[in-house]
Amino acid sequence: MTDRRSFLKTAAGATAVALAAPVTGACKAVDDKALGAVSGAELIVPKAQGLKITGTFLDEISHDIPHQNWGAKEWDADFAHMKAIGIDTVIMIRSGYRKFITWPSKYLLGKGCYMPSLDLVELFLSLADKHGMKFYFGLYDSGKYWDTGDVAYELESNKYVIEEVWNAYGHHKSFQGWYISTEISRKTKNGIETFPTMGKMCKDISGNLPTFISPWIDGKKAVSAASGSLSKANAVSVQQHEEEWNEIFDGIHDVVDACAFQDGHIDYDELDAFFSVNKKL
Repeated sequence: MTDRRSFLKTAAGATAVALAAPVTGACKAVDDKALGAVSGAELIVPKAQGLKITGTFLDEISHDIPHQNWGAKEWDADFAHMKAIGIDTVIMIRSGYRKFITWPSKYLLGKGCYMPSLDLVELFLSLADKHGMKFYFGLYDSGKYWDTGDVAYELESNKYVIEEVWNAYGHHKSFQGWYISTEISRKTKNGIETFPTMGKMCKDISGNLPTFISPWIDGKKAVSAASGSLSKANAVSVQQHEEEWNEIFDGIHDVVDACAFQDGHIDYDELDAFFSVNKKL
């Protein structure tokens, strides 16, 4: 005799099977239809007409969380996928943030940072070697700049980090540059004085490998998440941006080789104007 529990279990299983077939079939039909609906000929902008993306950041420390908690297997697959779509350069966005670090730095551990569970710098460099990619090392972010607004605080730690990391990992063929990870903007306190110093440190120890920065544009969307405001009243104008960054570049261009402005803080319809100025600068 079938008891109530067995009956319900059998009935539920049969219902699931009955429902799964049409749902699965419907999903497949929708997917096939969607894939076939948009062909290259129907796109408003033809394929492969824009600049190809050949570099990307590795977001290894997302404010205290080792990004996605991946291990070697997952990162290897990610590097392979990036290489397959034309990425030839990976930039580690920072080697540490406050007490969380990506490699067992003797100096930073001595300053109270936490021992990482995995040496991500060695892993990233080894994978870049394996996949024939260039790797840019992102400097350490102590957090003091964000607390005080004075970028000069980042010099103290990074003068030791730069030397230590080059001595430990500089032998890798893929180690091809440096990323000065401190994100500055207009009128950042001690920015023009600090960036040349850090850039020169990187270049001097590594035989003049290129350095790279990624500042943010002080646009209308450059507001604090905790401020309660959605836009900035005193956002920088295109003319101000050109004048101020012309002055900044004049002070740092000898030791900073490339700049990728963050564009997420300006309005969509301002992109062309700011991009034109950035290219000119």
